[in-house]
Amino acid sequence: MAPKRPKGAGAFPKAVEPSAPKPADPAELYAALDLGTNSCRMLIAQPKGSQFHVVDSFSKSVQLGNGLEASGRLCRTSITRTIQALRVCRKKLEKHEVKHMRLVATEACRRARNSRDFLRRVQRETGLKLEIIKPEEEARLAVVSCAPLVSTKTEQLLVVDIGGGSTELVWIDLTNVPRAERPRSIMRLHTGFTNADSPFPHAKVVDWISVPLGVATLMEQFSDVEDDAARFALMSWYFEEKLADFTPYANEACREGFQIIGTSGTVTTVAASHLGLKRYDRNKVDGLRMTSEQINRVIRDYLDLGPEGRKRDPRIGRDRQELIMSGAAILQALLRIWPTDRLSVADRGLREGLLYAQMSADGVLEEAVP
Repeated sequence: MAPKRPKGAGAFPKAVEPSAPKPADPAELYAALDLGTNSCRMLIAQPKGSQFHVVDSFSKSVQLGNGLEASGRLCRTSITRTIQALRVCRKKLEKHEVKHMRLVATEACRRARNSRDFLRRVQRETGLKLEIIKPEEEARLAVVSCAPLVSTKTEQLLVVDIGGGSTELVWIDLTNVPRAERPRSIMRLHTGFTNADSPFPHAKVVDWISVPLGVATLMEQFSDVEDDAARFALMSWYFEEKLADFTPYANEACREGFQIIGTSGTVTTVAASHLGLKRYDRNKVDGLRMTSEQINRVIRDYLDLGPEGRKRDPRIGRDRQELIMSGAAILQALLRIWPTDRLSVADRGLREGLLYAQMSADGVLEEAVP
């Protein structure tokens, strides 16, 4: 089955490229910085109707969580590398004179015993004040960013955000929401997962979970297993075990009306591999729909390549080749539990959700029309 982009994939909160043709007014600019276990990423954007223009961006693999699984602490090398990246972010914020911003840290800083010392050092050396957000807010913002990819035919929705140090899953029931309102009802979740008092048709969050295993932490758990295929199988089954407390775990989802949306570097890399892209193209990946068989075929190809072959594969990239198999193990576990032919690929996530929440709270966005 050929992959398809759903109707509405171009709706907010898609980042509009290229950037705005005239210099942006600093008063209109918003920034969102996401410091995760593996990467430091930032977007600076300007509201535009119900969407936004990206004015500047930054992304760097900093591997902040290296060794965290074993020591429980952020190591000196990772801290130094991360602070260097944050200095670049500060320069971009100063260059554009950004006034509205949220700068957040996630799982690595939630778990590290020395995270408070780290954040104080960041503020002292870069002038940036980062806040550690709770797993629920991280999950909520990732869900909001994926709203335009929700099909109006979807009745049961699973949004999965595979991070470096944790994986968030959110199961949403849309059966009581009129079809045309379903994407918009997801966007309204930015105020909280409990919105029964809302005057608008609301999406019901059945359950959500933050599993403290992401591509980096899962890889570290099984780094001592030498056989590539055995390590992959162990990672996949180990991740599945961690979902036992997730309410929908034991419920077999009907394929009709069920949709999974995956947002992460793993999912976008698998999509790029499926398309045979030697140079990543967000416009071809974001909103792509893939079948379980197409995904499994890519994963089998990764296993056939082996560690050395994956290093040389331009579709994977050197920054991701060490982490792709742990991410693929998580993805395969999800498809084993909830078989579907409707997985949607999202090249969007926490940063876009942070931007949307800020802009929405300030009332600078027009109401999106489905």
